[in-house]
Amino acid sequence: MLSDSFDFFSLEQFRYVAGVDEVGRGCLAGPVVAAAVILNPDLPIHGLRDSKKLSAHRREELVVEIKEKALAWAVCAVSPKVIDEINILQATMRAMKEAVGALTINPDFVRVDGNRLPRWHWLSEAIVKGDDKVPEISAASIIAKTTRDAYMLKMADVYPHYGFEHNVGYGTADHIEGLNAFGVTPIHRKTFAPVKDMLHAVPNH
Repeated sequence: MLSDSFDFFSLEQFRYVAGVDEVGRGCLAGPVVAAAVILNPDLPIHGLRDSKKLSAHRREELVVEIKEKALAWAVCAVSPKVIDEINILQATMRAMKEAVGALTINPDFVRVDGNRLPRWHWLSEAIVKGDDKVPEISAASIIAKTTRDAYMLKMADVYPHYGFEHNVGYGTADHIEGLNAFGVTPIHRKTFAPVKDMLHAVPNH
């Protein structure tokens, strides 16, 4: 819920403010991953910003620092199977809710990247481009992305024909070529085009 009187009070009144972000929403393969982070104001982390604007090396440096310095952090992944069952929007909301719920400290306030909030009991706000504006959200973005990228790198060894090691499941040209040549894997989202179109294509006789 979002308080109607939010503009009339300051974040300073909250002791534990969590940031939440997700990655992988637009991918054709792999899970959607969300992270939640409560930073320690006494241990500032320099260089936090949208994970997509950081090099892979810098993300890996920062994620270690975030996990060491944060008061609490948690990450949650929702599988392609569940994404296909409940749709990507609901899967994203579930991942965010479960990530916040997994924090070892219950937040007083939650700041979420984007323009939509999950249905939950925490006082919260959605912030468009929050991953590049709010340190807590930036930290969540970095944890979510490094977690998901590491998983997709492992999947590149299991399914080596789709370029997962660099496209991490997004619908790049080489990914589509892999789909056309080798078909759909168990980690593909069956309700996403062009995967869905490929599964429902009528074979030529």
